[in-house]
Amino acid sequence: MSRVCQITGKSVVSGNNVSHSNKKTKRTFKPNLFTKKYFLPDEEKWVVLKVSAAGMKVINKKGISNALKDAKEKGFITKY
Repeated sequence: MSRVCQITGKSVVSGNNVSHSNKKTKRTFKPNLFTKKYFLPDEEKWVVLKVSAAGMKVINKKGISNALKDAKEKGFITKY
């Protein structure tokens, strides 16, 4: 599961490079991923997640426990 955010599910998408002469070649857009450690206070343990910048904003807004619960329900993460 490389290059996939474990909170939001963002992954690599494909598109085109467009030159000045309007010639198109394939390219990929990669998500802005970081490897971050978060502390779970309920379970008193550290969790290492591969999270996008948007995923970090979700964690700051909802809290780590709720964000992990939602990600597990949506199938982005199996265990933590």
